[in-house]
Amino acid sequence: MEFLLEIITEEMPSVHVKGALMQLENRLAEGLIANKLVDGKDSFGKIRTYGTCRRLILHGGFVEKQQDKQETIVGPPRSVAFTEDGSATPAAIGFAKSQGVNVGDLEIIQTEKGDYVGINKIEAGKPTPDILEQILPNIIGTLSFPKMMRWGDSSFRFSRPIKSILCLFDRKSLHFSVNGVPAKNFTTGHKIYSPKKLKVETFAEYRALLKQNGVVIDPEERRTQILKQAEKKLARLEAKLHPDNQLLEKLTYDVEHPYVFLGCFPQEYLNLPLEVLSTAMREGQRLFSVLKGKKQLPYFLGVADAYKDPKFLIRKGNERVLKARMEDAKFFWEQDVISSLKEKSKKLDQIIFQERLGSYQDKTDRLKKIVAYIADRLELQAEKNAATGAAELCKVDLMTDMVREFPSLQGKMGGLYAKEEGYAILVWKAIYEHYQPVSLDDSSPSSMTGAILSIADKLDTIVGATGVGIEVSGSKDPFGIRRNAHGVCKIIQEKKLSFSFPRLLDKVINTMKDRLVREKEDVKYYVLDFFKSRLQHIFESQGYRYDLVKASLAPGLDNVYHSYLRLEALDSLKDSPQFGPMIKIAKRVNNILRNQSQYKVNEELLLEKQERELHTTFSIIRDNILPMIAIGDFAKVQRMIFRMRSSINDFFDHVLVMADDKRLRRNRLALLQEISRLLSQIADYSLVVIEG
Repeated sequence: MEFLLEIITEEMPSVHVKGALMQLENRLAEGLIANKLVDGKDSFGKIRTYGTCRRLILHGGFVEKQQDKQETIVGPPRSVAFTEDGSATPAAIGFAKSQGVNVGDLEIIQTEKGDYVGINKIEAGKPTPDILEQILPNIIGTLSFPKMMRWGDSSFRFSRPIKSILCLFDRKSLHFSVNGVPAKNFTTGHKIYSPKKLKVETFAEYRALLKQNGVVIDPEERRTQILKQAEKKLARLEAKLHPDNQLLEKLTYDVEHPYVFLGCFPQEYLNLPLEVLSTAMREGQRLFSVLKGKKQLPYFLGVADAYKDPKFLIRKGNERVLKARMEDAKFFWEQDVISSLKEKSKKLDQIIFQERLGSYQDKTDRLKKIVAYIADRLELQAEKNAATGAAELCKVDLMTDMVREFPSLQGKMGGLYAKEEGYAILVWKAIYEHYQPVSLDDSSPSSMTGAILSIADKLDTIVGATGVGIEVSGSKDPFGIRRNAHGVCKIIQEKKLSFSFPRLLDKVINTMKDRLVREKEDVKYYVLDFFKSRLQHIFESQGYRYDLVKASLAPGLDNVYHSYLRLEALDSLKDSPQFGPMIKIAKRVNNILRNQSQYKVNEELLLEKQERELHTTFSIIRDNILPMIAIGDFAKVQRMIFRMRSSINDFFDHVLVMADDKRLRRNRLALLQEISRLLSQIADYSLVVIEG
């Protein structure tokens, strides 16, 4: 049976729409499962979501009602319920009365304890509409949004005021209300161009009628329309849009009927950097820059919630406002370049980074030490001076008029101003890129100096915030600790940076001197554990098996890049015919060694041929793979470990580990302990799941 729900509100931000649709889908699915509204395949049907800035829409196909429930109710024993001549006793009469049936309706139920009287009851399943009417008000009423509103005298909270609700099941309107707004069987067209009521019975009719009345409900269809219209507008210019997926996503949800318009601005503003022009267009007016090659053209593209613009009022209005914004940007640029970055840096001590962590001058001093340390560890002496110079200037743009007006240009403006002043490319590019990546989908710094500075800046923030008691909690992350940790991991993985992570944390912690309120070891332990959880999240989001992820992270984070190499090696060998048997052997070794004291191997006590051969094989393999472990060649390491399997099998087949002789028993345990310690440097095989 077809189900359709539409909630019409005043205009909502795009992030509210997407979040609400996800919540609606998940909570409705949970409600259907909890109320056993499933078919024979234990499925409640497909739920699809659609949305605009004014509408939250759910569509699905559900079963007609709950399955009937058959229940057997057992009463007194047969011998108690009936006499020898078959007459009903008071026990049978009382049981029948309690169940609302006649004595003649009672049945004989055979159980393990003998024959009892009872009754088979069939409880009819509730109709789906009745259940939906019961659960939908709570589902809708408990949706959460980043910012919520109350209106009127009610305590009800939602993203924006609810105007109307449409809810149909099998062509019929459901009867419930949310905050006094009743569900009906009609919707309304576009708020401006066709606000009339539209009575509908099916989803196909609903979708078609709305399209005829100026509303495209499918976000993907609106996105396609925007891109096609943009391509058509730009064809004569042989140009393209400046890539901005975030803006495209926002505009897709901000309109119900997309209309793309092309505008222009005076060429004099083309002297400003592309980053400034595109930001001035995007922030405030949500306009796209237009490029030919990599060069900005004096045009822009906008998206309006309209049919058309016959008098060009939309275009002219945007041109007028944009010109004023660009004039401001031009003024900011001209004012900012009057004084050099070096001169501006003298005032960094006037801007507080964090109350206990000091000013941005204090942060700058720490960054210079951290980047120098990283460059030394990575043996990048050529980049060391450039990274140190970039660290000295990377926060200066916080004092510029341009960044005060457009905070999203932090870092980029510093790089552009440094480029304008003639700094070397290694320096200005590192400043430009040092905030990257801002998310797992964002690009990492292209230069090694940018990568070093980005890691230093992010770790300084993570360690500093943690050290003064600021931690991530739920959705609260005021210092971007989670985002910064993801950025560090992404850079290390993509740049293949191999160094001791705990030692780098020691260096960062020591640069804080006495500013931290937590003990240094506590800070280090917390940060390492936090990075482990972030790496697990990143690896699993990349599609790796959860058990392989945990096994690769178990040896610790002495080298973050090696954690990735361990995982990659496990993943590449998981389908090998030798993988499963080796995992089982490793698990067996761990089980034998559980709760055992540590012992040392005495070669003179290796009496049996198989234990001598295992010790020899192990020693040769250990000496060969330890250098490979040091450089992170874990694929080759694990293939060599496979060669030890037959020797371990022979050992278990012919040698009694838990021998009666205490010396022999301890010596054999010591041999297995050496093998276990070597394996633990590669992965924790006990965490790997083997099918069957």
